[in-house]
Amino acid sequence: MNEPILNIEVSGDIATLMMNRPDKRNAMCDDLLEAIDRFFASAPKTVKAVVITGTAGHFCSGLDLSEHVARDAEGTLHHSRGWHSVMDRIQFGGLPVVSAMFGAVIGGGLELASATHVRVAETSTFFQLPEGRRGIFVGGGASVRVGRILGADRMTEMMLTGRKYDADEGLSLGLTHYVVDPGEALAKAQELARKIASNAPLSNYIMIQALSRISDMSKADGLFTESLCAALTQTSPDALEGLAAFIEKRSPKFR
Repeated sequence: MNEPILNIEVSGDIATLMMNRPDKRNAMCDDLLEAIDRFFASAPKTVKAVVITGTAGHFCSGLDLSEHVARDAEGTLHHSRGWHSVMDRIQFGGLPVVSAMFGAVIGGGLELASATHVRVAETSTFFQLPEGRRGIFVGGGASVRVGRILGADRMTEMMLTGRKYDADEGLSLGLTHYVVDPGEALAKAQELARKIASNAPLSNYIMIQALSRISDMSKADGLFTESLCAALTQTSPDALEGLAAFIEKRSPKFR
């Protein structure tokens, strides 16, 4: 029996998604992308945070070029927009997502990682956008998500030269938020996911939805949006529980 292309394990309120194409360094294909999309489209109601990772020493080595389908311009446009839809569902679906990375985080793998909210990298991790050296351009959202992390100037150099960044360089640039020893990324990611899941669900949702959008706004629009977010969260039942827990010197019990 063939193993699933995406292993899903739910433990309490944490779901762990493990991309499972070890012979391909977990390169992304349409079936794997669709499996990820299906999970985020209908995640169990009990899940409050998600960890996504790879297997056999690699997170994701990008688009599986061995399964490349020749498309015309219109077909390529729609395929790229399909990727954008999945990445948007990960980033804005409402569930906090932590990526546990090791080995290759290349091309589409980096696009996937940059759609997650918290990123953990083992020392073996390396980041690369090789599309420019292959005569093509990114199509899964890197020009926006990775570009915001690195800035246009540094991303241009990265793509023009095919440069690789290691885990420590990725930490300094913002491609990852944590660097851990070999074999520790998944445990660290799950620890962080549990911590995030203990937050009030509404405040997690607002942080996911608002902060990246505020960065697109003018100063005045961003400040007004911040006030709306504050009004929603600070008048919620969870806010009352959080204040009561602080006064009573206990851990809050959110919904």
